[in-house]
Amino acid sequence: MKDEHFNELIASIKEAGKIKRGEIEASRIHEFPEPNIKAIRESIGFSQSKFAALIGVNIRTLQNWEQGHRHPTGPAKVLLRLVQADPNSVVKNLYGSHA
Repeated sequence: MKDEHFNELIASIKEAGKIKRGEIEASRIHEFPEPNIKAIRESIGFSQSKFAALIGVNIRTLQNWEQGHRHPTGPAKVLLRLVQADPNSVVKNLYGSHA
């Protein structure tokens, strides 16, 4: 790695630390609306247990999401968006005809 690239990387890491500590504002913020998990699940006609199994989470986790006690993050949030956008494709690709 060239010194110039390494120095840019170090500067980025230091900047990220300042942002995390609230010392500076991030130059870009991407916010996405929370998915309505219950509406997504009901739109495809799945019970809580069947939907939890489909997306690979514990049923209690799903219930906490639906009740607003917790919120999905990372890959779970992305998977929920995919289910919302094209439920038939997601079900087919995850479980074939077993769902």
